[in-house]
Amino acid sequence: MIVVNLDVMMAKRKMSLSQLSEKVDITLANLSILKNNKAKAVRFSTLAAICAALDCQPGDILEYVPEEES
Repeated sequence: MIVVNLDVMMAKRKMSLSQLSEKVDITLANLSILKNNKAKAVRFSTLAAICAALDCQPGDILEYVPEEES
């Protein structure tokens, strides 16, 4: 299972969902789906834009958790 820690990175960077939405040019609804671990996929271009806006690496946002631990 892949867990999205977008909320953690946003908190570290003191950035709101609406601020990130403006910087990355992604709708609030789609960012919210990603932030709440409801997304089934993410485009590399979207991940790259989020990483650029939050000044982080993909591994700071995405985490693999084995099924037994979830």
